[in-house]
Amino acid sequence: MNYPVTAEQVLATVQGTWWSRRRRRDDVPHLPPGAVYVFRVGGNYRAYPEGMVFDPSHPDVLDASSVSLVDTRARLVEVERTLPSVSEADNFTVRASFTCQVTDPAVIARHGVVDVTVPLRTYLLGDGDLPRVSAGHRVEEVNAVRTEVSHRMTAYSAIVPPRISGMSVEFVSAEVHTSDDLRDWEQRMRDERRFRELQRGQRDFETQDVLRVAELLSQGSDHADAVGIVRNEIGVTDAAARIHRITDEESVRRHQAETSKRAHDQAKETAETQMRRDMLLTLLRHMGGSEYVDYHQVLEQVLRETGGQTSSGLATAPDIGRMVESGPARPDHQVAGRGGPRDPQSGFVRDEDDLVD
Repeated sequence: MNYPVTAEQVLATVQGTWWSRRRRRDDVPHLPPGAVYVFRVGGNYRAYPEGMVFDPSHPDVLDASSVSLVDTRARLVEVERTLPSVSEADNFTVRASFTCQVTDPAVIARHGVVDVTVPLRTYLLGDGDLPRVSAGHRVEEVNAVRTEVSHRMTAYSAIVPPRISGMSVEFVSAEVHTSDDLRDWEQRMRDERRFRELQRGQRDFETQDVLRVAELLSQGSDHADAVGIVRNEIGVTDAAARIHRITDEESVRRHQAETSKRAHDQAKETAETQMRRDMLLTLLRHMGGSEYVDYHQVLEQVLRETGGQTSSGLATAPDIGRMVESGPARPDHQVAGRGGPRDPQSGFVRDEDDLVD
């Protein structure tokens, strides 16, 4: 940086007699705000009176071999120094701030202080114990290093204050920074944490909305319609039309369900009746080949099972007469049984033909 000496220029010798000697205005650089001229006359450096209008015939201007422009305003100057950490791959960077202001422009021009950061950096490097403050810490422990460096620099500047001839210098503060890689990493981690927190907040809001809507719906559609009407989200006509449509649909579904149930019950009853008839007819077919059957009792059972409708049940059997006529012929008054001859009055039919008649 060009501070405090902002520019330097060699001046040519002015020719002529003493009453006609004048330096051209273009030979001297223009003076910026906050700066003063310092002319070198012989071996001396002389500051041009501040606030005085530039006079090309001034003796210092005529006899000067060079001119320096010195900024006299107070400036905040920052210098940096690298400090080690536990790892050789990572370092800390100390950035110290100083306030500087020129008090003697001629001395500054004589020493040629073009860049004030050079002597300030030398001052900062003069503290040999400063690296020990950070050498025992990892780069992740930058906050602890900041505290210790700040205390160290405050004490060091109080014992050994920075000095630059012709300028007042005061230590202001010291900041500690990590490498760009670590800073980028921390920024990515910070952004990721913020993104996760945002997502978590959004999910919490969604959960609250879901619970609120579920509670609203649990109170019924009429309550939901009332809320919509109050919030001007739906109209009364639309709500009434929807309720009417739901009522009609429910009535149609109920009628369909009842019709389907009746059809199912009727089909089930018909199937059960048909199954019983088929079982009885099958039983009759098997009894047709037996010699000892109480047909009167069987007939009563058939009537009970068929509800007294013998014609519809028995008509489905193929040729009932042929089924019951099987077996050998027997005498008129006696039937051979397991216990010997029996009388027809005992409850047995004498012949299958009697059953048919």
